Amino acid sequence: MKFHISILTLFTLIRPILTDTITTTSHKIPDDLNGSNFTYPFPVHLYQFSSQHGQILEMAYMDLPPSPTSTPNNKTALLLHGRNFCSATWNATALVLSQAGYRVILPDQIGFCKSSKPERYQFSLQQLAANTLGLLSSLGIENVTLIGHSMGGMLATRFSLMFPQNVSELVLVNPIGLEDWLSLGVPWPSLDTTWTTEKAANYSSIRAYEQSTYYVNTWDPSYDVWVNMLVGIYWGSERERFTWNQAQVVDMVLTQPVVHEFPLLKTKTLLLIGDKDTTAIGKPWSPPEVQKKLGHYDVLGKQVAGVIPGASLVEFEDLGHAPHIQAPERFHGALLGWLGSS
Repeated sequence: MKFHISILTLFTLIRPILTDTITTTSHKIPDDLNGSNFTYPFPVHLYQFSSQHGQILEMAYMDLPPSPTSTPNNKTALLLHGRNFCSATWNATALVLSQAGYRVILPDQIGFCKSSKPERYQFSLQQLAANTLGLLSSLGIENVTLIGHSMGGMLATRFSLMFPQNVSELVLVNPIGLEDWLSLGVPWPSLDTTWTTEKAANYSSIRAYEQSTYYVNTWDPSYDVWVNMLVGIYWGSERERFTWNQAQVVDMVLTQPVVHEFPLLKTKTLLLIGDKDTTAIGKPWSPPEVQKKLGHYDVLGKQVAGVIPGASLVEFEDLGHAPHIQAPERFHGALLGWLGSS
């Protein structure tokens, strides 16, 4: 299936922290865009920009307007995906927010899904945050309701610390980064070691990990679509660069903790936590005595909510790492309830 892509005529950004943008023209995107042939639920657009020594990169995103049956609230929700996810995994939440009157922006970060897989790139949360702000600026969006899941929650935290004036509300959905794994004893792996692991990923390994961590050892056939989405990228046309980028991302989240900066957040914040989540980067290769200390979201959620000024916490005692997928009605009820009161 082919989408028509409307690529924006971009302008040079004022903020020096952001990369320069370039001007492009409209064209049709291929079925296989930057190594992903997964069919997205809404039209795909590209934000093209120059970053890190003049590399021309493409950031794929979806831009969903308020539903015609809604009353537009003049707000924009920005949804950030996790490491084992793409923007498409936010599809149900995007529809709910659109029906509530939000414009919804859903980007794929550089190195992920339908966005560029650069051979040479310094991955940092700051760089990904700056890329994302560049996308928003190109669309004329100055303020967002920022919602991040998993690695997207870690990135949303960094974005909010860097650009508090651009975030009206912050929602963290089972974010990673609620603990500092290296300081707790996780051994640092070399990029080559992690790359070897990433290249070995397949349907069986991805499903086994998601079933135990994301879905509390349960499985619904509807989850298969997200496993197959990942398998298609891991074994797709950009396999070598994608797996290398993923190794770089693992290094990024291990070595760039945000947990020590949660008290500095100035934005009204909600944590939505599936308490059965056991996600912890580095847990599989850590000694048993270290593994025991990691990934207790039933404890971590409360700890972090206690240090973020004025934070609210909603816990789902029976859910895992992906509550918006595992129990969407309960998740969306809690999300809209908090947004409606903020």
